[in-house]
Amino acid sequence: MLSKGYPATPHVRFMTGQDRPSVVAILEATSEFNPVEVSVAVEIIDSYLSDPDGSGYNVLIAELDSLIVGYVCYGPTPLTSGTWDMYWLAVSPEFKQRDVGSALLKAAESKIEAQGGRLILIETSSKPEYEITRRFHLSQGYAEIGRIPDFYASGDDKVIYRKVIRT
Repeated sequence: MLSKGYPATPHVRFMTGQDRPSVVAILEATSEFNPVEVSVAVEIIDSYLSDPDGSGYNVLIAELDSLIVGYVCYGPTPLTSGTWDMYWLAVSPEFKQRDVGSALLKAAESKIEAQGGRLILIETSSKPEYEITRRFHLSQGYAEIGRIPDFYASGDDKVIYRKVIRT
């Protein structure tokens, strides 16, 4: 159930510089991300903010009223025709289970398809902390298409998901 006063559906829009502190706070509050991962995500955000058209990244944020509650970062995969990567998706811990992640993912998929995208890939960790993340991807119509054993570290596989949005 939503907290009193928040709309049922988040508003999704492209990120601006004013959104940066809120998005960084969401990244830092996401227990699955370690400090190095947060640092990389912030570098990508800064690249996008300094050159939205030339960075190779797109960043959307989700708002409930004027509160930023999540973000997604995605971009076209270099040297492919219509393949896109979903790099980061994070929702403020207190707003999980409120379809914020689904709204962000659907908005990104729509924008990707409008730009001629046909295939979306998502890579994530096999660590137990990412079980909810992996189930989320499956619930959104993504299929696990591969694993690279011990990719991130010993015992931590890279899990690859795929969704065809246009043939």
